Amino acid sequence: MQQPLLLLLLFIGSAKYAVASGADAGAATYIVYLNPALKPSPYATHVHWHHAHLDSLSLDPARHLLYSYTTAAPSAFAARLLPSHVAALRSHPAVASVHEDVLLPLHTTRSPSFLHLPQYNAPEADGGGPDVIIGVLDTGVWPESPSFGDAGLGPVPARWRGSCETNATDFPSSMCNRKLIGARAFFRGYSSGAGGNGSRVSADLMSPRDHDGHGTHTASTAAGAVVANASLLGYASGTARGMAPGARKAIDDGVDVLSLSLGGGAFPLSRDPIAVGALAATRRGIVVSCSAGNSGPSPSSLVNTAPWIITVGAGTLDRNFPAYVELGNGETHAGMSLYSGDGLGDDKIPLVYNKGIRAGSNSSKLCLEGTLDAAEVKGKVVLCDRGSNSRVEKGQIVKQAGGVGMVLANTAQNGEEVVADSHLLPAVAVGAKSGDAIRRYVESDANPEVALTFDGTALGVRPAPVVAAFSSRGPNRVVPQLLKPDVIGPGVNILAGWTASVGPTGLVADERRSEFNILSGTSMSCPHISGLAAFVKAAHPDWSPSAIKSALMTTAYTVDNTESPLLDAATNATATPWAFGAGHVDPVSALSPGLVYDNSVDDYVAFLCTVGVAPRQIQAITAAGPNVTCTRKLSSPGDLNYPSFSVVFGQRSSRSTVKYRRELTNVGNAGDTYTVKVTGPSDISVSVKPARLQFRRAGDKLRYTVTFRSANARGRMDPAAFGWLTWSSDEHDVRSPISYTWGDVALIAN
Repeated sequence: MQQPLLLLLLFIGSAKYAVASGADAGAATYIVYLNPALKPSPYATHVHWHHAHLDSLSLDPARHLLYSYTTAAPSAFAARLLPSHVAALRSHPAVASVHEDVLLPLHTTRSPSFLHLPQYNAPEADGGGPDVIIGVLDTGVWPESPSFGDAGLGPVPARWRGSCETNATDFPSSMCNRKLIGARAFFRGYSSGAGGNGSRVSADLMSPRDHDGHGTHTASTAAGAVVANASLLGYASGTARGMAPGARKAIDDGVDVLSLSLGGGAFPLSRDPIAVGALAATRRGIVVSCSAGNSGPSPSSLVNTAPWIITVGAGTLDRNFPAYVELGNGETHAGMSLYSGDGLGDDKIPLVYNKGIRAGSNSSKLCLEGTLDAAEVKGKVVLCDRGSNSRVEKGQIVKQAGGVGMVLANTAQNGEEVVADSHLLPAVAVGAKSGDAIRRYVESDANPEVALTFDGTALGVRPAPVVAAFSSRGPNRVVPQLLKPDVIGPGVNILAGWTASVGPTGLVADERRSEFNILSGTSMSCPHISGLAAFVKAAHPDWSPSAIKSALMTTAYTVDNTESPLLDAATNATATPWAFGAGHVDPVSALSPGLVYDNSVDDYVAFLCTVGVAPRQIQAITAAGPNVTCTRKLSSPGDLNYPSFSVVFGQRSSRSTVKYRRELTNVGNAGDTYTVKVTGPSDISVSVKPARLQFRRAGDKLRYTVTFRSANARGRMDPAAFGWLTWSSDEHDVRSPISYTWGDVALIAN
């Protein structure tokens, strides 16, 4: 019998805060973290204590207090405050920190087959089994989506403590079922930013219903029900299902896995709201998976870098949607498209580029709003450069100007990565090399012309996976001694459930509706890993969050379906661990990793002490007890028992040697013996002691020390290099990536 899915959603607005007025002018929403050990005994609860702090500022809690937290943080509250209030609170001895609440951007079927997951009804398909609950914090859910059907599901687990909020007429309690067992909307912080009360906030924001589509897509990716004949307007037809279709879908409600496809900047850990909340979840045994961001291929662009988070990058599937650009000079360039309407026929049509209203301006090359000259564009196909505005918006702008088609060409920044879109007019996206060739043709031919053809869905594409160009990269600026991202998963052209509130492009002008949509981003790869974490959790319910992450990392692969090293779509060169972490997830192998690198919350407290977080801040964000003194520290942040290594040598000869310690736990067979092998640059010597580990029984823990020595730390030309450390037995290979850096990585102080 199938098992149900729980969806618990933090509904996130996508608009900017409105300007406050009147007495609230200049106020903003802040999160205030208190030291729980300093709560005076007269206050019966932490909520009473929170009220007292606002009372001391002559603020009415009924108006200014938005939320009180005792789970995501031991004692914290969100409130509407003026700068003078913030200054007063920061001077209070019981206040550990005060941070402004900010908006976080979203990181926005073939997957189960590509990941070699077993068919759902196969005997070995035990993953996502009994009562695994996945929580998704996103833009809401479209409950009528067939991905959330509960046919054949058993009763909701008794341990579920959540609810199906019914604070809006468009989401009655009947919308929840044995699959979608809970939904919540958290809007007060956004509401307060729109003027201090909810009157100026759309009713859409007060409901768990998804009017954006992002949340429905990520939730159905993580744990959608099996839906036959799913497609986007005929593309990618097949059976859609989530990674853990037997899973249930934050902390108080009893979830097992938490999925967040969003993030802000690279904040210091003590001021990162996602890191703080994720640590609270980890303390309760919840696996937290977060997207790395879509700011690649720029180095040091990733976010969500806390060691207790699974940081997820994006790769391609072996499926694409071929379309072709046939030029008047006889050249044909392959691209991709999800356009589903009538084509342009076989005859070639005039092709134009940079036909703008303002002479000498290059903005029309990007097809920005108000830049195209309708007289020059009408009835023609327009060549548009990728960048600045959204890909689908470019198509809309071309159509509004009278164009009949579009060629969307990558620039050097995007490389050869091509993302398919369901445009409002016939359109084909091409890579940078084809884009350059098409530009040369248009600029050199007196009468350039083009034909666009569309060829449906292709499977078995090679090479795959490839690291997506947009996927954010390391090195880690917050803690350079921590290698991130952790893994990559499918994140390009992903088919999943969709809202009926907007069309596939999300544009107001798009009147089409579909139960499914195809999107790309680390927002899409993150719920894949969330679902796979549930898959592993179901098989090993006693494993800690760090053990599950370790299993996913040490069993990941780094070769594509041609048995060649993974490529980087941005450069078409071999990718590195700064792009893919430990590699692309292999969920079936993760069920039996042999060994795991495990961590407790106490280990994370020692890590926080080591990176310079003050004891009172640690108490405020971890509930580690009233006596955090940081007497236990690691010799280096890189000494955390992590499944990967980031070795920072620096320029000084005194730092040409780095030593890290690790501990492995046997989750395999009794009596297994492992030997170590290290590969990497020839000018780095690596010593591992002991080089052989023999585990007498399951559950045994053995330690080893690895010493890295650089022969030429001073004056090295190449600022980075990479290698691997692998422990092997007769049945298992436990692989860890190593990054080497010479020179100080600019870091963000904690």
